[in-house]
Amino acid sequence: MSIFDPSHFAREDESPDPAFYDVPRLVAHIDDAARAALAAYYTTALPANGVLLDLMASYHSHLPEGGDRGAVFGLGLNGHEMAANAQLAAGVVHDVNAVPELPFRDAAFDACILSVSVQYATRPIELFRSVARVLKPGAPFLVAYANRLFPTKAVALWRALSMADRGRLVALYLGEAGGFSEIATHEIMAGRMEGDEVRIARGTRQS
Repeated sequence: MSIFDPSHFAREDESPDPAFYDVPRLVAHIDDAARAALAAYYTTALPANGVLLDLMASYHSHLPEGGDRGAVFGLGLNGHEMAANAQLAAGVVHDVNAVPELPFRDAAFDACILSVSVQYATRPIELFRSVARVLKPGAPFLVAYANRLFPTKAVALWRALSMADRGRLVALYLGEAGGFSEIATHEIMAGRMEGDEVRIARGTRQS
């Protein structure tokens, strides 16, 4: 039996997500300092030359520039945003709230990032379970979250929690999904008096 109730994932705006995200937003969703801190974390946390999945992707992947990185494939709701994202090799338009099963083969990726969008996932356990399927054994799944959001599209449980408790919630998603070990949370840029916060919850695909 799930520990979650459907009301936890209710939103103020329950209109179809593809309609809400139909107009491209060619902007960064966190400030420059938070973006730099997240990119620095990814530099050490992602495998060199690995094929990456950018889940719920948009105009920015927040990855470091240059470096030893393989191809990055995006999956998101707006094809124009992903086409304008210079860090993506290709993008797939897919609504994970309607169909949480990802359209990729098993063990296709060396890592997955989900940057500042987890608050919009209405079926996170199913989605994270599919992430585990498409990751290779030992691959990291890095979920970055920030204090910014579109409040009408964020789920009720997320809006009710503090930043620290949001990390614990993502860790709970990872545990409930199964297939992940070494689940942990990390402060990347937290407790700022001004500007955006960004933190990480992560898991490792079990062998």
